[in-house]
Amino acid sequence: MNHTIEMSDETLKNSIYSLCTVPNGRAHGGSFAHRGELRQAKRIVVKLGSAVVTRGDECGLALGRLASIVEQVAMLQNQGREMMIVTSGAVAFGKQRLRHEILLSQSVRQALHSGQNQLKDMSLPVLEARACAAAGQSGLMALYEAMFTQYSTCTAQVLVTNLDFHDDQKRQNLNSTLQELLRMNIVPIINTNDAVVPPPEPNSDLQGVNVISIKDNDSLAARLAVEMKADLLIALSDVEGLYNSPPGTDDAKLIDIFYPGDQQSITYGTKSRVGIGGMEAKVKAALWALQGGTSVVIANGTHPKVTGHVITDIVEGKKVGTFFSEIKPAGPTVEQQTEMARNSGRTLASLHPDQRSEIICQLAELLTEKKEEILAANKMDMDLAVSAGHLPPAMLKRLSLSPAKLNSLAIGLRQIAVASQDSVGRVLRRTRVAHNLELEQITVPIGVLLVIFEARPDCLPQVSALAIASGNALLLKGGKEAANTNRVLHQLTQEALSMHGVREAVQLVSTREEVEDLCRLDKMIDLIIPRGSSQLVRDIQRAAKGIPVLGHSEGICHVYVDADASVDKVIKIVRDSKCDYPAACNAMETLLIHRDILRTPLFDQIIDMLRTERVKIHAGPRFASYLTFSPSEAKSLRTEYGDLECCMEVVDSMQDAVDHIHKYGSSHTDVIITENEDTAEQFLQQLDSACVFWNTSSRFADGYRFGLGAEVGISTARIHARGPVGLEGLLTTKWVLRGDGHTAADFSEHGTMKYLHENLPVGQPLAGRRDSN
Repeated sequence: MNHTIEMSDETLKNSIYSLCTVPNGRAHGGSFAHRGELRQAKRIVVKLGSAVVTRGDECGLALGRLASIVEQVAMLQNQGREMMIVTSGAVAFGKQRLRHEILLSQSVRQALHSGQNQLKDMSLPVLEARACAAAGQSGLMALYEAMFTQYSTCTAQVLVTNLDFHDDQKRQNLNSTLQELLRMNIVPIINTNDAVVPPPEPNSDLQGVNVISIKDNDSLAARLAVEMKADLLIALSDVEGLYNSPPGTDDAKLIDIFYPGDQQSITYGTKSRVGIGGMEAKVKAALWALQGGTSVVIANGTHPKVTGHVITDIVEGKKVGTFFSEIKPAGPTVEQQTEMARNSGRTLASLHPDQRSEIICQLAELLTEKKEEILAANKMDMDLAVSAGHLPPAMLKRLSLSPAKLNSLAIGLRQIAVASQDSVGRVLRRTRVAHNLELEQITVPIGVLLVIFEARPDCLPQVSALAIASGNALLLKGGKEAANTNRVLHQLTQEALSMHGVREAVQLVSTREEVEDLCRLDKMIDLIIPRGSSQLVRDIQRAAKGIPVLGHSEGICHVYVDADASVDKVIKIVRDSKCDYPAACNAMETLLIHRDILRTPLFDQIIDMLRTERVKIHAGPRFASYLTFSPSEAKSLRTEYGDLECCMEVVDSMQDAVDHIHKYGSSHTDVIITENEDTAEQFLQQLDSACVFWNTSSRFADGYRFGLGAEVGISTARIHARGPVGLEGLLTTKWVLRGDGHTAADFSEHGTMKYLHENLPVGQPLAGRRDSN
């Protein structure tokens, strides 16, 4: 279906920007205030700029890129949304066709008159843009139609001109046509009729072809979105979004959310490689659409790594490109919070150890002094959680705080305060490289930590204290279930930090920021530490873009009962490992039994104890084969139950148990129960889990129980920190070299100095002094 009416592109742009009020007022309830609300968008306009549609040589279309965009639009259309496309590309497509025809015609003529040897001297005439558009429109539409047909989606072409919007009758006709197409589940493909527009500006010639559509399609997309009462306009270009200064400059930063009052803070750069609109025209069009009640996102549609999901990511509310919003939040953005935390964190790291210790002790005191305020906020969270009925009992237990828990937290914080005295700036190694040239390796903070935790508010003061002790800035993202408790605990943390002027070093993210979006702040965050379910950890590990993640995705902990095990120890340790706190990551999930124990009184006692504790047993394949009537067979030997359930399996020996754990375990915590010291030592040496225990419960894999004061998590990684991660795990090192005019040339073959490389005693931090040797 074609709808063709005359339209002056330049007049269209001017008419849109000169209007002081939006036509027909705010006809559809206003734009969305937050990215997360974009999921609700029903009617969406996708504007494809020339740089998105055309190839790098500006002759022909970027077919792969276009195909991925079509796939996303079709998917959203099939979800029940109403999709419209405003596209460029007719000029580029026509240019390709006309060049081919001209080359073919010239080659035939020259072959007849001049011989083949002069074909290389052929030159192409300047191609007039309107002729290119006329030649390319039908082919462009045929291409769209063929691509959308693959997804059982019908399309229709609509060519518009300025009169469609200036003549009331024609505007109503256009509106009616588009409404009918959308009602029939057809995707309208809309473009200005470039074949009949006035000639372009003289200085807009680009390599022989005047690409005249991009500026007008920005205007057209905005006008069309408002006219059709669209919920969302997605403008795809060849830049990531809107920057505060021209992209590529040193201080250029991508603007996540742009507000109408922020225009003065923007410096615009050069225009796109094709088209004549530039970012300024896009911003003006976007603000006009926003005023008309349509939300707008400007994003990159050319990046090969994101083009395949850029549109769907935007509709899902992910942090892609620049989102235009009329509502400016009262507090800082997460980027601003991170910047504040980093700046204040550097001051925190430079404080004297006694001062950092004082802050932590003050926080411990506040946990006791403000106990009633904390528990009142926690009761609000508990009441909301119970009434909602979404949290399982284990999560409710984690959410709940009590006076005993707060006292225990305060004790742990005081332990951290003591440990913080010799953390930052501790000299690990000193070497005299040469005379008057000394090298030191010293401990320093990692930088900015992002800790994401679920419904466990006790995590906030613990992690805050560890960050303060290690001189790290901290960004906290807590579960919404504990919002009231987290808010009070964070206020107390900042109150303690204020005593030495570093209040902003710990920030609580309370905006609607998605976890996946936080994981993309790779230039601002140095380490991510997830505290929560295995699913949360896996999601964060998958979403993190260039930021290390410290943690474990699963806690599949084993307890192996050896043939030489003590009956009393077995019952006591197995009960504690499984039943003390089944939801913990260090709880036993698989019980391995030496085959000699089967059909013995010890085996019967283990089964009776587990039944008494109401533990559901899942039989491993070998264990099931020994029994006539076995429990339900385990679906997998690599399962973290997180409840009063466990897998039971039979092994032939200690070595068989080690092999089983290596195959099915998660390198978290594994236990052997035996009275045979040689067997135990072999188990401890051969197993490469983060925590390996002999004759003790797996529940001891905990920073507090290890005497670390507290932990930020348990890591199963092979580098940096491993096992319960306390204060030491939040430090890294740097090398400090003090010389006296030394150069590398001094140590060359003809130099005057020789390397000594003498190991020196490791003393106290130098704190800026210089030895006089």
